[in-house]
Amino acid sequence: MITERAIALLAQAQPGTAPNPQGEIIKMVGMVAIMGFMFYFALIRPQRTRAKQLESLLKSLKKGDKILTSSGIIGEVVGVKDKSVSIRSADTKLEILKSSVSEVTERSAETTETKA
Repeated sequence: MITERAIALLAQAQPGTAPNPQGEIIKMVGMVAIMGFMFYFALIRPQRTRAKQLESLLKSLKKGDKILTSSGIIGEVVGVKDKSVSIRSADTKLEILKSSVSEVTERSAETTETKA
């Protein structure tokens, strides 16, 4: 059986009245904001920088560059159009979309001479 003394001790162990609902809301909003910042810096920002790098790479494609496509084809750029690139891989000439170019493995000699 619970005595009056035990009830008094329990009442002292939890001082104050009901929790402040405004304080709880502020804590929740703060946690959501922190999670939003973490999500942005961990996922969104790196993806945007990668997209900008790829866009500048596609704009700078020139005849003679050696490229690697997203499907694993390695070839040399023969011609550049608005949305596609003509490449020569071994004895085959292919026309691929610019969006399938994943990286430039070697720049042409013309490009390096104009920069120097």
